[in-house]
Amino acid sequence: MSDKDYHQIVRDLSGVMRDMHKGMPGTMQGFAKLADAAKADAAVDAKTKELMAVAIAITLRCDGCIGFHVRGAVKLGATRAEMLDTIGVAIMMNGGPGTVYGAYALEAYDQFAGESAP
Repeated sequence: MSDKDYHQIVRDLSGVMRDMHKGMPGTMQGFAKLADAAKADAAVDAKTKELMAVAIAITLRCDGCIGFHVRGAVKLGATRAEMLDTIGVAIMMNGGPGTVYGAYALEAYDQFAGESAP
């Protein structure tokens, strides 16, 4: 495992984002509204949308995005098998970098789900 603590990454970013909300409330409220609308159940369910966001986070190599969206997927009931399928699609689209950040996403899943890697 890496030394990444996704619980801490999310906590640290949440604090900074609260500061950003104070400094630019309109922008941050607008982003929150956009995120809520984009992730809401519709033709595609919310869990699938969080898994899509994980694949994009892997692609963009964004640790914070991985943390927030893996946590969201876990809260919505994503299984480790679903996370692995999501990571597989990200690897197909990204090659080597997808394998590295896919491993980080799996590590984040295990941290948020409280599971141990096999």
